[in-house]
Amino acid sequence: MMQDMPRKRPQLKKNGFTFKQFFVAHDRCAMKVGTDAILLGAWAPIAGVRRILDIGSGSGLIALMLAQRTPSQVEIDAVELESEAACQAQENVQQSPWSGRIQVHQQDIADWAEQCDKRYSLIVSNPPYFAPGVACANAARDSARATASLDHRTLLRSAALLIEEEGMFCVVLPTATGQAFIALAQADGWHLRFRLDVAEYAHRPPHRVVVGLSPQAGETLLERLAIRAPDTRYSDEWCSLTRAFYLFM
Repeated sequence: MMQDMPRKRPQLKKNGFTFKQFFVAHDRCAMKVGTDAILLGAWAPIAGVRRILDIGSGSGLIALMLAQRTPSQVEIDAVELESEAACQAQENVQQSPWSGRIQVHQQDIADWAEQCDKRYSLIVSNPPYFAPGVACANAARDSARATASLDHRTLLRSAALLIEEEGMFCVVLPTATGQAFIALAQADGWHLRFRLDVAEYAHRPPHRVVVGLSPQAGETLLERLAIRAPDTRYSDEWCSLTRAFYLFM
């Protein structure tokens, strides 16, 4: 009897990340494909959304994930300040199945918010979180990760200009920074509606928090997620959240 041959993995492209339905090139982006962006793109609530805005889109990853998760009539705008990243995001979008639904804009979000006449039912951002002066490996990455390029108060106020009355604004941040972000948001009139605390393992303290804010008051849903099981494999919860995207899951 012939034994089943092991399934051969497909040849992966270089300089990027291959997902089940699309490829993200990121060699010209300061911030590469990472767990934070995948977490936000897979988690952001999409029920009933009509129009989506991705602030600080980078390679376009989150916009592409949300395009995969939403119906064909949902329009997505991706705003990115850095010109090389915006160019690469546009290329990634054009090579994806959703090129007709995602528009990439190379612009400062504060200027975009003042000029834009659209309102969004979902706004997402994987924003900078280091204070200026915390050095990174290169200047572009330093700019992408430092709040000098987009401080959190400007981010919140830009989102407030663009959100629908019953819309949701979602961000992912390190836990301590996220707590400060929530306090700043609530002082500006936002209401915390979702909070997902994320730990590497269930027995460890959370290292990331995903936050859903709304102009509308309402119940707050608090959840917790461990990325890995005790045996170091991905947890069932993480697999369930990301299975539609990871190629070998």
